[in-house]
Amino acid sequence: MPWLIPDAGPQRVFTVATFANSIGSGIFLTAGVLYFTEAVHLPAAQVGFGLGIAGLVALGVGIAVGHLADRWGPRGVYAATLVVRALATAGFVLVHSFRPFVLVVTLAVSAQAAGLSARGPLVKRHGGGRPQDFRAYLRSVSNTGISLGAVLAGWAVQTDTPTAYQLLITGNAVSFMASAALLSRLAPVRPLPAGGGPRWIALRDRPYLALTALDGIMAIQFKVLTVAIPLWLVASTTAPRWLISATMLTNTALVIAFQVRASRNIGTPTTGGHAYRRAGVAFLASCALISLAAGTPAWAAGTLLMAAVVIHTIGELWHAAGGFEISFALAPDHATGQYLGVFGMGAGLAEALGPTLLIALCITWGRPGWYVLGALFTLTGLAVPVAVRWAVRGKPRPPVPRRETAEAAVPQPEQTGNGGGATSGPLPSPPRGLA
Repeated sequence: MPWLIPDAGPQRVFTVATFANSIGSGIFLTAGVLYFTEAVHLPAAQVGFGLGIAGLVALGVGIAVGHLADRWGPRGVYAATLVVRALATAGFVLVHSFRPFVLVVTLAVSAQAAGLSARGPLVKRHGGGRPQDFRAYLRSVSNTGISLGAVLAGWAVQTDTPTAYQLLITGNAVSFMASAALLSRLAPVRPLPAGGGPRWIALRDRPYLALTALDGIMAIQFKVLTVAIPLWLVASTTAPRWLISATMLTNTALVIAFQVRASRNIGTPTTGGHAYRRAGVAFLASCALISLAAGTPAWAAGTLLMAAVVIHTIGELWHAAGGFEISFALAPDHATGQYLGVFGMGAGLAEALGPTLLIALCITWGRPGWYVLGALFTLTGLAVPVAVRWAVRGKPRPPVPRRETAEAAVPQPEQTGNGGGATSGPLPSPPRGLA
């Protein structure tokens, strides 16, 4: 079905490499924790503590590796992070105690964060005239791969034997190595001159840092579906437990189907800020519906929770689309990796601290905590457009082209940095589900 992937060229290579990578991510997201608790027999508290350490260490790694990608070229650096991630993942099978677990999981999580920073300049280079649209398309591809990885992980979880889990971990590592091998088919991208000024310019860009912090607060929403809703459903509602899987499947299907469409009309930092504002309102509505599910009959609780998930996912689509636009558009071309590494710190903090905050607010406190959480998302969404205006005022205006034609809006092929024949064309028309 050729309409599912771009035409032959760099975008197709990148799409297939992303799909291979995301299969491994789906395996780990679904069964990674269970591998360490069920096959390695580590206490759940130790696993959670080790993952928290890994998340905090990874925060600074993304910035440093993003800077290396800007200076040495992103293709090789990104491929190297995938190789390191593959080796660290393969090392999971050698773990039998807490300290080795912390070592390998920190290496794997750090390589994942580093890869996201190094990947950004490649997306910007090969994304045609609208790399944000290509990034949205890749998110749909990633969710498809994650879904397939989750299905594979389900087999190991159902089998529940050490051998099944070890086969799963091996397949996880292979997916990362396959992604790195596919990237070798991309021509190298020559790094742009750094120019004058300080080396760590992203850390001196106060408006961008403010947007990073705001995005980190908003990124807590990603943990609502994976942490807060399952715990709330089990502890405070009469809804059937199988609904946990239904909520995840619904969210994934909607992201696959509509992420590109949600990004289509977001073409400037200003419209990206407005998307955050809409997302905050959607999260407030979804939090209110989730809170109302407590104390109702099973059918009503299930209906409220599923409606909340749909509304939450709409907010997630807007949040992701706005983040793509703001993080790319406000990053200078010669420091894209460094800037995206900084922007990723917000999501990293949400990953590390979000579960604790959600449990304290929504599970321990209960229904009032859901309203506080929704208000937090709404206020954050209202603050983002203000921070965007601050950031835009501080950026130099791009030169106005002397001649504009109807063809100027069509992305033109780009030559790669080594002068080879590979090109980066515009994003193909997505399949109907992505249109």
